Amino acid sequence: MLPPRLRQLLADPDFREGFRDMRAVGLGISAWGLVTGVAMVKSGLSVWLALVISLTVYAGSAQLAALPLIAAGAPLALVLGAAFCVNLRFVVFSAQMRPYLERLSLFKRVAYGYLIGDVNLVVMLRRHPVAHGTTEQTRYFLGGGTVNWLFWQIPSIAGIFLANLFPDSWGVGFAGTLALLAIVLGLMANRAVAGVIVLASALSTALFWLPLKLNLVLAIALALVVGMSWDAWSQRRTGLAM
Repeated sequence: MLPPRLRQLLADPDFREGFRDMRAVGLGISAWGLVTGVAMVKSGLSVWLALVISLTVYAGSAQLAALPLIAAGAPLALVLGAAFCVNLRFVVFSAQMRPYLERLSLFKRVAYGYLIGDVNLVVMLRRHPVAHGTTEQTRYFLGGGTVNWLFWQIPSIAGIFLANLFPDSWGVGFAGTLALLAIVLGLMANRAVAGVIVLASALSTALFWLPLKLNLVLAIALALVVGMSWDAWSQRRTGLAM
Protein backbone atom coordinates (compact mmCIF):
# COMPACT_ATOMS: atom_id res chain seq x y z
CA MET A 1 0.00 0.00 0.00
CA LEU A 2 1.52 3.29 -1.09
CA PRO A 3 1.51 6.30 1.26
CA PRO A 4 -1.27 8.80 0.49
CA ARG A 5 1.14 11.59 -0.53
CA LEU A 6 2.95 9.28 -2.95
CA ARG A 7 -0.36 8.12 -4.45
CA GLN A 8 -1.38 11.74 -4.86
CA LEU A 9 1.92 12.56 -6.59
CA LEU A 10 1.67 9.60 -8.97
CA ALA A 11 -1.87 10.67 -9.88
CA ASP A 12 -0.88 14.30 -10.51
CA PRO A 13 -1.43 15.14 -14.22
CA ASP A 14 1.70 17.30 -14.51
CA PHE A 15 3.88 14.64 -12.88
CA ARG A 16 2.45 12.02 -15.22
CA GLU A 17 3.00 14.27 -18.25
CA GLY A 18 6.66 14.72 -17.36
CA PHE A 19 6.95 10.98 -16.82
CA ARG A 20 5.43 10.25 -20.26
CA ASP A 21 7.60 12.80 -22.10
CA MET A 22 10.82 11.36 -20.66
CA ARG A 23 9.71 7.79 -21.23
CA ALA A 24 9.93 8.42 -24.98
CA VAL A 25 13.74 8.71 -24.76
CA GLY A 26 14.19 6.11 -22.04
CA LEU A 27 15.63 3.39 -24.29
CA GLY A 28 18.77 5.35 -25.17
CA ILE A 29 19.28 6.37 -21.53
CA SER A 30 18.90 2.77 -20.38
CA ALA A 31 21.42 1.50 -22.93
CA TRP A 32 23.94 4.11 -21.85
CA GLY A 33 23.34 3.32 -18.17
CA LEU A 34 23.87 -0.40 -18.78
CA VAL A 35 27.13 0.22 -20.64
CA THR A 36 28.37 2.55 -17.90
CA GLY A 37 27.62 -0.01 -15.20
CA VAL A 38 29.48 -2.73 -17.09
CA ALA A 39 32.40 -0.41 -17.88
CA MET A 40 32.91 0.53 -14.23
CA VAL A 41 33.37 -3.10 -13.15
CA LYS A 42 35.40 -3.99 -16.26
CA SER A 43 37.78 -1.15 -15.39
CA GLY A 44 38.64 -2.79 -12.09
CA LEU A 45 36.24 -1.14 -9.63
CA SER A 46 34.60 -3.34 -7.02
CA VAL A 47 30.86 -3.92 -7.28
CA TRP A 48 30.11 -1.91 -4.14
CA LEU A 49 32.31 1.03 -5.14
CA ALA A 50 30.67 1.06 -8.57
CA LEU A 51 27.25 1.13 -6.87
CA VAL A 52 28.25 4.08 -4.70
CA ILE A 53 29.55 5.99 -7.73
CA SER A 54 26.41 5.25 -9.76
CA LEU A 55 24.08 6.45 -7.00
CA THR A 56 26.05 9.49 -5.86
CA VAL A 57 27.83 10.81 -8.96
CA TYR A 58 24.87 10.01 -11.27
CA ALA A 59 26.65 11.40 -14.35
CA GLY A 60 27.61 8.91 -17.03
CA SER A 61 30.00 11.17 -18.92
CA ALA A 62 31.96 12.03 -15.77
CA GLN A 63 32.02 8.38 -14.68
CA LEU A 64 33.37 7.22 -18.03
CA ALA A 65 35.87 10.08 -18.24
CA ALA A 66 37.28 9.11 -14.85
CA LEU A 67 37.50 5.35 -15.51
CA PRO A 68 40.57 5.36 -17.81
CA LEU A 69 42.37 7.60 -15.35
CA ILE A 70 41.53 5.31 -12.43
CA ALA A 71 42.63 2.26 -14.41
CA ALA A 72 45.91 3.98 -15.34
CA GLY A 73 46.62 4.83 -11.69
CA ALA A 74 46.43 8.58 -12.27
CA PRO A 75 46.66 10.91 -9.26
CA LEU A 76 43.40 11.51 -7.43
CA ALA A 77 43.57 15.23 -8.16
CA LEU A 78 43.64 14.53 -11.91
CA VAL A 79 40.68 12.10 -11.65
CA LEU A 80 38.63 14.64 -9.69
CA GLY A 81 39.70 17.43 -12.04
CA ALA A 82 38.57 15.49 -15.11
CA ALA A 83 35.19 14.69 -13.55
CA PHE A 84 34.83 18.32 -12.45
CA CYS A 85 35.53 19.66 -15.95
CA VAL A 86 33.14 17.21 -17.58
CA ASN A 87 30.41 18.18 -15.10
CA LEU A 88 30.89 21.94 -15.43
CA ARG A 89 27.86 22.00 -17.68
CA PHE A 90 25.70 21.34 -14.63
CA VAL A 91 26.53 24.83 -13.38
CA VAL A 92 24.78 26.17 -16.48
CA PHE A 93 21.97 23.65 -16.09
CA SER A 94 21.41 24.70 -12.47
CA ALA A 95 21.30 28.36 -13.45
CA GLN A 96 18.68 27.54 -16.09
CA MET A 97 16.56 25.66 -13.56
CA ARG A 98 16.82 28.24 -10.79
CA PRO A 99 13.74 30.29 -11.85
CA TYR A 100 11.67 27.10 -11.88
CA LEU A 101 12.76 25.90 -8.42
CA GLU A 102 13.72 29.00 -6.40
CA ARG A 103 10.40 29.06 -4.50
CA LEU A 104 11.02 25.61 -3.03
CA SER A 105 12.70 24.93 0.30
CA LEU A 106 16.45 24.36 0.44
CA PHE A 107 16.01 20.62 0.97
CA LYS A 108 13.72 20.32 -2.07
CA ARG A 109 16.04 22.41 -4.24
CA VAL A 110 18.94 20.11 -3.38
CA ALA A 111 16.81 17.01 -4.09
CA TYR A 112 15.54 18.40 -7.39
CA GLY A 113 19.05 19.51 -8.31
CA TYR A 114 20.24 15.92 -7.92
CA LEU A 115 17.70 14.91 -10.57
CA ILE A 116 18.90 17.41 -13.19
CA GLY A 117 20.28 15.61 -16.24
CA ASP A 118 21.12 16.49 -19.82
CA VAL A 119 18.06 14.96 -21.44
CA ASN A 120 15.37 15.72 -18.87
CA LEU A 121 16.54 19.36 -18.77
CA VAL A 122 16.04 19.64 -22.53
CA VAL A 123 12.61 18.03 -22.25
CA MET A 124 11.69 20.43 -19.44
CA LEU A 125 12.75 23.53 -21.37
CA ARG A 126 10.92 22.39 -24.48
CA ARG A 127 7.67 21.85 -22.58
CA HIS A 128 8.01 24.92 -20.33
CA PRO A 129 10.30 27.46 -22.05
CA VAL A 130 9.17 30.28 -19.73
CA ALA A 131 9.78 29.81 -16.01
CA HIS A 132 6.94 30.69 -13.65
CA GLY A 133 8.00 28.60 -10.67
CA THR A 134 4.53 27.14 -10.36
CA THR A 135 3.62 23.82 -8.78
CA GLU A 136 2.65 22.55 -12.21
CA GLN A 137 6.16 23.16 -13.57
CA THR A 138 7.94 21.66 -10.57
CA ARG A 139 5.70 18.57 -10.68
CA TYR A 140 6.40 18.19 -14.39
CA PHE A 141 10.15 18.35 -13.77
CA LEU A 142 9.85 15.89 -10.90
CA GLY A 143 8.02 13.43 -13.14
CA GLY A 144 10.65 13.68 -15.87
CA GLY A 145 13.52 13.60 -13.39
CA THR A 146 12.13 10.51 -11.68
CA VAL A 147 11.78 8.48 -14.85
CA ASN A 148 15.21 9.66 -16.04
CA TRP A 149 16.72 8.43 -12.75
CA LEU A 150 14.95 5.07 -13.01
CA PHE A 151 15.90 4.54 -16.66
CA TRP A 152 19.51 5.23 -15.73
CA GLN A 153 19.98 3.57 -12.35
CA ILE A 154 18.16 0.27 -12.92
CA PRO A 155 20.17 -0.71 -16.05
CA SER A 156 23.37 0.72 -14.53
CA ILE A 157 22.98 -1.39 -11.38
CA ALA A 158 22.11 -4.41 -13.52
CA GLY A 159 25.27 -3.81 -15.56
CA ILE A 160 27.35 -3.62 -12.38
CA PHE A 161 26.12 -6.96 -11.05
CA LEU A 162 26.12 -8.71 -14.43
CA ALA A 163 29.35 -7.22 -15.83
CA ASN A 164 31.27 -10.51 -15.71
CA LEU A 165 28.66 -12.11 -17.98
CA PHE A 166 29.62 -9.72 -20.82
CA PRO A 167 32.67 -10.95 -22.78
CA ASP A 168 35.11 -8.23 -23.80
CA SER A 169 34.80 -9.43 -27.40
CA TRP A 170 31.21 -8.15 -27.52
CA GLY A 171 32.48 -4.61 -27.91
CA VAL A 172 30.51 -3.07 -25.07
CA GLY A 173 32.34 0.23 -25.53
CA PHE A 174 31.16 0.49 -29.12
CA ALA A 175 27.58 -0.20 -28.03
CA GLY A 176 27.95 2.60 -25.50
CA THR A 177 29.12 4.97 -28.22
CA LEU A 178 26.03 4.17 -30.27
CA ALA A 179 23.77 4.69 -27.25
CA LEU A 180 25.38 8.06 -26.50
CA LEU A 181 25.12 9.06 -30.17
CA ALA A 182 21.37 8.39 -30.10
CA ILE A 183 21.01 10.69 -27.08
CA VAL A 184 23.23 13.42 -28.53
CA LEU A 185 21.33 13.53 -31.81
CA GLY A 186 18.13 14.11 -29.87
CA LEU A 187 19.70 17.15 -28.18
CA MET A 188 20.41 18.97 -31.46
CA ALA A 189 17.46 21.28 -31.07
CA ASN A 190 19.08 24.21 -32.91
CA ARG A 191 22.18 25.22 -34.84
CA ALA A 192 23.96 26.59 -31.78
CA VAL A 193 23.72 23.29 -29.86
CA ALA A 194 24.68 21.31 -32.96
CA GLY A 195 27.67 23.60 -33.52
CA VAL A 196 28.93 23.13 -29.96
CA ILE A 197 28.61 19.35 -30.27
CA VAL A 198 30.47 19.30 -33.59
CA LEU A 199 33.17 21.61 -32.21
CA ALA A 200 33.70 19.44 -29.12
CA SER A 201 33.92 16.33 -31.30
CA ALA A 202 36.43 17.95 -33.67
CA LEU A 203 38.60 19.25 -30.83
CA SER A 204 38.65 15.91 -29.01
CA THR A 205 39.77 14.24 -32.25
CA ALA A 206 42.42 16.86 -33.03
CA LEU A 207 43.82 16.62 -29.48
CA PHE A 208 43.70 12.83 -29.34
CA TRP A 209 47.48 12.67 -28.87
CA LEU A 210 47.24 14.11 -25.35
CA PRO A 211 47.82 11.62 -22.50
CA LEU A 212 45.27 10.49 -19.87
CA LYS A 213 42.27 11.44 -22.05
CA LEU A 214 42.98 15.14 -21.52
CA ASN A 215 41.68 15.73 -25.05
CA LEU A 216 38.15 15.19 -23.72
CA VAL A 217 38.62 17.64 -20.88
CA LEU A 218 40.04 20.39 -23.11
CA ALA A 219 37.48 19.82 -25.86
CA ILE A 220 34.56 20.10 -23.45
CA ALA A 221 35.98 23.18 -21.72
CA LEU A 222 36.69 25.01 -25.00
CA ALA A 223 33.32 24.05 -26.51
CA LEU A 224 31.56 25.33 -23.37
CA VAL A 225 33.38 28.66 -23.63
CA VAL A 226 32.48 29.01 -27.30
CA GLY A 227 28.87 27.99 -26.68
CA MET A 228 28.40 30.44 -23.79
CA SER A 229 30.04 33.23 -25.81
CA TRP A 230 27.79 32.49 -28.77
CA ASP A 231 24.71 32.53 -26.53
CA ALA A 232 25.72 35.87 -24.98
CA TRP A 233 26.35 37.37 -28.42
CA SER A 234 22.99 36.10 -29.71
CA GLN A 235 21.17 37.61 -26.75
CA ARG A 236 22.87 40.98 -27.26
CA ARG A 237 22.01 40.93 -30.95
CA THR A 238 18.39 40.08 -30.16
CA GLY A 239 18.26 42.90 -27.62
CA LEU A 240 19.58 45.42 -30.16
CA ALA A 241 17.07 44.27 -32.77
CA MET A 242 14.10 44.84 -30.46
